[in-house]
Order: sequence, then structure tokens, then C-alpha cells
Amino acid sequence: MSLLDVQNLRVQFGAATVVSDVSFSIAPGEKFALVGESGSGKTVTSLSILRLNQDAQYGGRILFEGEDLLRKTEPAMRSVRGKDVAMIFQEPMTALNPLFAIGNQIAEVLMLHEGINAKEAARRTIELLEKTGIPEPERRVLAFPHQLSGGQRQRAMIAMALACKPKLLIADEPTTALDVTIQVQILELLNQLQREENMAVLMITHDLNLVRHFADRVGVMERGHLIETATTGELFANPREAYTRKLLASHPQRVVDKVDEKAAPLLTAEKMRCTFSIKQGWFKKKQFVAVDDVDVQIKPHETLGIVGESGSGKSTLGMALLRLSSAQVDGRIAFVGKPISEMASVALRPLRAKMQVVFQDPFASLSPRRTIEQIVGEGLELHQPQLGRDGLREAVAKGLVEVGLSPEMMSRYPHEFSGGQRQRIAIARALVLKPELILLDEPTSSLDVSVQQQVLQLLAELQRKYGMAYLFISHDLAVIRAMAHRVMVMKDGKVVESGRTEEVLSNPRQPYTQRLLAAATYSTLS
Repeated sequence: MSLLDVQNLRVQFGAATVVSDVSFSIAPGEKFALVGESGSGKTVTSLSILRLNQDAQYGGRILFEGEDLLRKTEPAMRSVRGKDVAMIFQEPMTALNPLFAIGNQIAEVLMLHEGINAKEAARRTIELLEKTGIPEPERRVLAFPHQLSGGQRQRAMIAMALACKPKLLIADEPTTALDVTIQVQILELLNQLQREENMAVLMITHDLNLVRHFADRVGVMERGHLIETATTGELFANPREAYTRKLLASHPQRVVDKVDEKAAPLLTAEKMRCTFSIKQGWFKKKQFVAVDDVDVQIKPHETLGIVGESGSGKSTLGMALLRLSSAQVDGRIAFVGKPISEMASVALRPLRAKMQVVFQDPFASLSPRRTIEQIVGEGLELHQPQLGRDGLREAVAKGLVEVGLSPEMMSRYPHEFSGGQRQRIAIARALVLKPELILLDEPTSSLDVSVQQQVLQLLAELQRKYGMAYLFISHDLAVIRAMAHRVMVMKDGKVVESGRTEEVLSNPRQPYTQRLLAAATYSTLS
């Protein structure tokens, strides 16, 4: 008997049908993956199992242990969510409550579903954080979501989902924000728990390498339809559908041009040091050094890749270079020949148009109250008021087309888009001003493989056309290999190795870099 049996599922939002006639089953202890491009209906299908799609109308049946979840009352569904069926959401920053420490949020699940006391829940919470690879779990249990890196927030979400040892775990892009070494740890953890608890897993992902390594069976979705289902070995060896073959053939390809080595640097930084004050009790504070003694140089038309594990200081360094960090920043920063580290905020404002950011979490960085036209056009309205209303709309429409979206989407809101589409909107917002430098913080982490290559190609074409420089932060070494002219490897706030991308990634000198590459190779094994 199947643990989960989805029969002819249909999901509608108003008059629009986004999932149609989808049927699949998952046996106890089985690992099943749903793959497909952004907007194919993967996440909507998974959310339907727990009835978490807002304002959706459902058709068909979703049987869990023989009971139709679509017919259950809302109170009955609350007893299922988190206990029998748990979910790891794609965007941890929006899924975690910003007002509560992560330890409290995980402990709440344990106390609600298992009825244990607060002391026991706190002990179990620390164990879960340690299992999911969060360093110093006794300290991190008191941290709020904004105090964790993107990868650490994702691991906290995984700990929360696994807290009650559910019978079915729905994992929606569970390794999207994680570096390669932690990806391997999480896959091994999920495999271990699946074996120990006979837990079934429904994996939603665009990472085909992860699917090949993890899943027993795979379902491929296209435009709301499940077009192919097979065992993992069969699908990768002999895909039946042309769409599946296209997905399997998609992978990052090197798309860089030569850099003028004689050109004056666009951005330089010397002896960068970033520190945060951490409260310890009522009156004591501890200084935490996130970045220590780092030098940076970026030339026009160049892409500098920064890699390292979560918490290594990559994003902190990037934000500090653009004067956007909340940390205490020491060191000298010069941009287009101007000492921006010494500038007041008012004096720095005119330069903001020349330095833009694409953030790691697109949903958190896009205002839910503004339309796509307003979001993408905000910078233009501020820095190029001479465009006027018609010129602004034309520029926004062109910006959306450049990232593979339609101008008809301008009147819609962020929640109406898939994760990959939201990331493209965030990229359009940064690109529309044609800046000289863009900080790209995991810009392709939410994108499926085919769209990922399109976006990388787009970034390369825009760099070629406008001469922009990129500061490219990523845990995906394949993306860095495809995009970066030079690479810096960071560990514990320090640069442990740097040089030309081909040299560092083909012949790493430091053991830490060798370990990162070994983990990346492990995650791509067939």
C-alpha cells in the first residue's frame, strides 16, 4: 500500500489551471523527486499535499495512509502538518518567524506535537541543530533568523522539519542555499534518517545532480503536467521525452571574455575587517570577526568569484565593499577612484546607481506590496527621472525581456511568481540601471538548470555589451568555473587561496579548497 497516492490532482487559482491531471504515488521509505523548470508546477503540487496554496481550488484526491487530505477539516490538517507530513520550504528567510529565536521555533514544534516540556525540547533542539551541521549549536539556538547566513537558515528549517520524525518529508529545494560540503552532509543526513525511520521523501528540485544521487524514482513536470515517471537509473540512462532530454543536457558553460589587465581597477579594498558586536547577558558584548585582513581588486569587465562554506564571510565581505553592511568595517575602499569608505551616506548616494546588488533570497528582497513594474522601475525613477512615465515603462519592459520574462507581467506581484521567476525579477531590477559593478549573491541558486544557463549567458552578454564588473558570490563551483575570471576562496573570514579560476579550481594548493572541490565532485557523481 502506498503511503501517499496523488490521483488526478488539479489546482486552480481563479480561472487559471496551474496543475492538471497529476498522478503519482510514494511508498513508505521511498525517495521520489519532482523535477522541472520554474513555473512547471512542482512546488504548487507539493504545497497541495498540505493544502498550503492560498486561494486555490483543488480537484482529484490526495490519499495519505488511505485518507483523502483534500476532504479533511482544517483542524484535522493541523494535526497532520509538522507531525505526519513535514515540509522544508524553499525560502527560509520568509518561512522563519523574524521575531523569535530559531531555537524557540524548533522547540515549539516538539512541544506542540510531542507534548514534551520546555527543558527537554531545548535539549532536542540543540541536538537537531548539531545534526544538520550548524556550528556552535548551543549559541546558535539563541540566534534570530537575520543573524544566520543563508545556508544556516536553511539548515535550521531542515532541523525544524525533521523534529517530529515525520512519515513523509516534503523537501522543496532543500539544498538551494547550501554550499557543496553541506549539501553532501544534508543528503547523507536525509539518507540516514530515511533508513532509520523508514521515512518517505518527496524532493522538489531543479538540481538534477542531486536527484541522480538521492532519489529512487523521478517525475518530470512541464507546464503543470507530469509528463514522465521512471526509476532514477532509467530516466538518466534513457529519457523518453524531449523535454527531459533537454533538462539533462543543461549545465553551466564557460562564458567569459578577456579582461584588459592594464586597465585601472574599478574597485579596490585594502585590509578589510568586519566585526559584529554580540550581546552576552545584560551588560557584556563580544566582538565577532566575520572578515579579517582581506584585500580585493576588481577591474572593469571582470568577474571575481568568491566561494566558501556558509558563514565563511562571503556575503559580509560583498555587502561591506558596497557600504551596505551593518558590521563595523575597517579598511580602505575605493570605487571608480573615489574613497567611498570615507564618504558620508549623502555623498555616496549618487554612486549607488553605479553599484547594484542581486540578493540571495529574492522573495525577501522584493516588496510584496509593489507591482513588478514598480519594483524594477524604482531605481530608474530615482536616478533617471528624465525618462518620464512612458520612458520608464518602456525601460522596465525591456529589462524584463532581457531576463526572459514578459512585459505583460508588469502589473503582477511577487507572490504570483515561482522562485526562479522572482530571482529573474531581482536580476532585472539590478540590470536596468546598467551599473558598472553588480554584487551577485547566489544569483542562480533558485533557478533550474536550463534557466540558470540562460541567466549566466545573459550576464555574460550584458558584461560584454556594457563593460560591467561582477562580484559573484556562490557555493556552486560549476557556476563560478563558468563565470569568473578570478576566484577567492574564503574560510572563517580569511582568504585562504586566490588566483585565476582555471588554476585554482584545476590545481588547488590548499587542503580546504581541495575539500570543496571533492564535495562538488561527490555531488555530481552518477
